[in-house]
Amino acid sequence: MSDFFTQVYEVVKQIPAGRVTSYGAIAKYLGTTGSARMVGWAMNAAASHPEFVPAHRVVNRNGLLTGKHHFDTPNAMKELLEAEGFEFDGDQILNFKERFWDPGKELG
Repeated sequence: MSDFFTQVYEVVKQIPAGRVTSYGAIAKYLGTTGSARMVGWAMNAAASHPEFVPAHRVVNRNGLLTGKHHFDTPNAMKELLEAEGFEFDGDQILNFKERFWDPGKELG
């Protein structure tokens, strides 16, 4: 499992500021389509990784902040994304499709 988490972290560390991706897109890129939930588990444990992992840039497939409860405060994820220029309707990222970063396309 730790090898999978490390692979997830290496992908997440490449997401540029101002962009987001989804749990499923990471799973697909890693060749483990259907393991989006495991990517979520990796994001939940990202704080224990020795290097910074921008876990706030990983959201669900609809652009919802479903992982926000795993941050220090319930608003931390949203605040980090707002600092990168994101706008929201509740916990839904506005212009999600335009801000989506697909590791399969971006990393080849």
